[in-house]
Amino acid sequence: MDDLTQLRVHIEAHIATLTMDAPPVNALTRTLNDELTLALDRISELDEVRVVVLTGAGKVFCAGADLKGRAENIKGPGDLPAHSRRTRECFHAIRECAKPVICAINGAALGSGLAMAASSDVLLCSETASLGLPEVDVGLLGGCRHAMRLFSHSRLRRMMLTGMRVPGAELYRLGIVEACVPPAELMPAAMELAATIASKSPVSTRLGKHTLNVIEDMSLRDGYRYEQDMTAMIGKTDDAREAQAAFREKRAPVFTGR
Repeated sequence: MDDLTQLRVHIEAHIATLTMDAPPVNALTRTLNDELTLALDRISELDEVRVVVLTGAGKVFCAGADLKGRAENIKGPGDLPAHSRRTRECFHAIRECAKPVICAINGAALGSGLAMAASSDVLLCSETASLGLPEVDVGLLGGCRHAMRLFSHSRLRRMMLTGMRVPGAELYRLGIVEACVPPAELMPAAMELAATIASKSPVSTRLGKHTLNVIEDMSLRDGYRYEQDMTAMIGKTDDAREAQAAFREKRAPVFTGR
């Protein structure tokens, strides 16, 4: 993916590391937005990738919308709906990526950055990280619906109405992130988790993520019925048979993704 300019992509050992690199604060420019969407769509169809780690270069994960670029890109009729659609699809590209996405939050994740984190599958953060919705201070809204997947009613509204940021240690206390570690330990922790996921059957992890996305807003009865149907589908794969054989033979499984 050498055609990208604000997103670094490194693929090794079935892990794709996506590093947002749009100095100085990784604001969600139109370029970064489109490159993230493109990279995640490509990764969805790359058999060599089984899991994604998303992080930011420097001290900030993503400071939110690029307000200067927003003003430059929204000048005439149709510009605002087009901008809004591009932004929505960037977040959906994370959630709908066929591969699990680990979000390694290295610093402040604000507005759009919070939406990226909330669209990911597993969240880790450094002790310097924070999540926030600062739009109240610039006359906008953004990311509140995504934040509802992470925060309680009162905390979310306090964040939206005041612009308060929730620091990493508090995110861990609330159970929003899986770990809060010193900055130097964030990527090693994320890569260790990614390696564990990459060692599993890519059929199971792909269909498992898809199933969780589908059943999230279903009733208990419909959701579990769908999960049972997907379980039956997974059970017919070569990987499922290999997993069961490896269990019986007390050896590590060798998955083919079929």
